[in-house]
Parts: sequence; C-alpha cells; structure tokens
Amino acid sequence: MRIAFVGPFGLRPKGTMSARALPLARALHRRGHEVSLFLPPWDYPADAGRTDEINGVRVVHVPLPTAPSPFWHMEITRRLVRAAVSDQAEVAHCFKPKAYAGLAAWALWHLRRAGLWRGAVVVDSDDWEGAGGWNETGDYSPLQRRLFAWQESWGLRHADAVTVASAALQTIVWSLGVPPARVHYLPNGAGPGGPAASPSDALAFRQRHSLGDSPLMLLYTRFFEFSLQRVVETLNQVWQAVPEARLLIVGEGLKGEERAMLRLLEERGHDVQTVYLGWVQPDQLPVCFAAADVALHPYDDTLINRTKCSAKLVDLLAAGVPVVADSVGQNAIYIQHMRTGLLARPADPTAFAAAVVSLLKDKELGQRIGRAAREEVHSRYHWDHLASIAERAYASATASRPSSR
Repeated sequence: MRIAFVGPFGLRPKGTMSARALPLARALHRRGHEVSLFLPPWDYPADAGRTDEINGVRVVHVPLPTAPSPFWHMEITRRLVRAAVSDQAEVAHCFKPKAYAGLAAWALWHLRRAGLWRGAVVVDSDDWEGAGGWNETGDYSPLQRRLFAWQESWGLRHADAVTVASAALQTIVWSLGVPPARVHYLPNGAGPGGPAASPSDALAFRQRHSLGDSPLMLLYTRFFEFSLQRVVETLNQVWQAVPEARLLIVGEGLKGEERAMLRLLEERGHDVQTVYLGWVQPDQLPVCFAAADVALHPYDDTLINRTKCSAKLVDLLAAGVPVVADSVGQNAIYIQHMRTGLLARPADPTAFAAAVVSLLKDKELGQRIGRAAREEVHSRYHWDHLASIAERAYASATASRPSSR
C-alpha cells in the first residue's frame, strides 16, 4: 500500500513526527508498504526543499514560500496536498487534526468529494487541543484557538479512520459521535533504537560531570507536565532521606521553565547537587539513561496529561531505567506498579519522594524493575507490533470511504 504521512511541522525541533510518525513509517516499510512523509518545515526553514531517505522511508520537506504573504498558509497547504496526491497515495495519514496537517486533511477530503482524488483520509491525534487542552495553554491568538478547535472537531468526525495515542483520547473521540469502529488506539512505541551505552560509557559520563558513584536521579522532561514547586518539594524530601543523591536534568522547557526550576533549586541550596544538561542530541540519550539509578516522570492530573502519550516515558522504560511516575493517564497503562515501575498518587510529593527513595536505597529492586520494564515495552509496545494497528485502520478506511460524508 502507498501511504502518505502528512505532518503539521518538520522533523525538528518538535517531537511528534520524529518520535511517532517516523518510527511508525519505518515499521510499515518493514512490513512491505511504501511510505512517504510530507512535512512543512516552517519551524526549521533550513530543511525546506530537502528530501531524504531514512531506513526506506522517503522524507520530503516541502519548499516554503519565498516571502510571507496573506496566502502563506494556503500555499504551504497546497504544496502538502499536491505532494500527497502526486505520490498517488492510497491513504493520507494526517498527524494532528490541526494547523497544516488539519488543513491538508480538509482539502483532501474535499478533493475526493469532487472526484479529484480517490484515497482515504486518516487523522492521528496524540494530544487534546480543544477545551481544557493545548488551546488554553499555547501562545495562540483568539482566531487561532477558534480555528484549531474547529479543525480538531471537523477532522476527527470526518476522517475515514482515526488513530489516537491514548485511551483518554479514544473516549473523547467517541464522545464526538465518531463510531468506535473508526477509532483505533495506537499508543507510542519503542523501536530497534541505537546501541545501548556500555557500563564504561556510563562511568565515563559520571566522571565527566563529577557525579562519582552517587545515587543519580534523572529528570528527562519538557517541564510543562508538572508544577515546578511540587517537583522541587519532592526532591527536597528525597534529599532529606538520601543527601548524597544527585540530580541530572535533561531537556528544555517551552517557555524557559528550566531556568525557573534551577532558581528554585538554588533557593533550597540544591544547586550543587544538580547537573543541568539542557537539550541533548538523541544519540547522547542512551548514556544519560545508563548513568541514572532512577528516572522521575512527574505528571499533574490535567486533561492535557491524561490525553497525551509520552514518548519520553517509553524511551526510559525501553532503556531499562526504573521509573517513578504519577498515576495519570497513559503512565498507569505503561507501568505496572512494583513490576515495571512505581506509580505515585498525583499531587502527593511525599508519596512520590518515598517511591524514589525506595529505588535509590534498593539497587536490586531498581535493576529488577528496569529489566521487567525493558522486556514489557519491547514485547507489547514495539513499533513492529503497533504497525499492525495502523494497517487495520487503513484497511477499514479504504473499505468504507464514502464519496462524501
């Protein structure tokens, strides 16, 4: 089957296309499908006009208009749609029902209705954008908020099939009146990945950052999932019990949250126990994971967190890092408490800290949980397995696509 993946942005710096769409495309290619990604790299213009092949998947960054104009967005959408139609795709899988991908889904649906295209439209949702979701936290104008809310509702209701990254999103899409048979639960998965870091690599990393043999906590995050004050209070309680522990922070916030957190840690006198790396290249993540004794995955209980599916959590579990997470949304699906990780009550710093301390003080428990997590993720959530769910979505979409809805 010829499949076109249409994205709302490029492969970098945002994560949806690189962490969800591309690994799924690679898995589909391994199963015999021809898959191309068509992306508008407005967020990384240096990639505009560039075409690559990544493990058998063609990645096309459409050219951007040479100068901004009132028709800028329409022209980018036109180029995405033309690329998908010219590719003779049997299925257009549009990742996110908003922005350029949402506009492309709308245009393709109407082209088919006019008899100018014969493919099926599949829409993927990995976040909730509407009321209570990203629309209320993103830096969007009132017009953008109205547009994105309309796009989300229209795209999910009119698609021939919908793939969703979380069980909560599945429920929300059902509530929009979409028949359950058209909604396919497709969580994020783990792939073959690169080589794991060796113990000697982990030791060298620790020496390079003056970590020695101290118990090491890892916070791998974009910071928007949790209250900074709550996490700092959690860490303060951990340090009261294990004062020799160190904290490694990997990642950057969307609005400079990392600077605010570092200030809070400094105010508590914990800056000397903290190493902040910021954003690191993907090929450097394995050594960060290998050096850690426990990973912290805090989540406030919000609609955004209940509906999202964290690729970072999957990465940690797949690497065998023992994880402590708040029992919110997909966290409680990926983690089986005391077997593949530890779950804490949301908004309870004391419970979270106690779970972290238990792993820092019991290395054997952490190693056992890490091994079980790695085995579980690679057996149940490998992209080669999850690709079969996408195939079922495509089969139902192509079999039931109408000329209009």
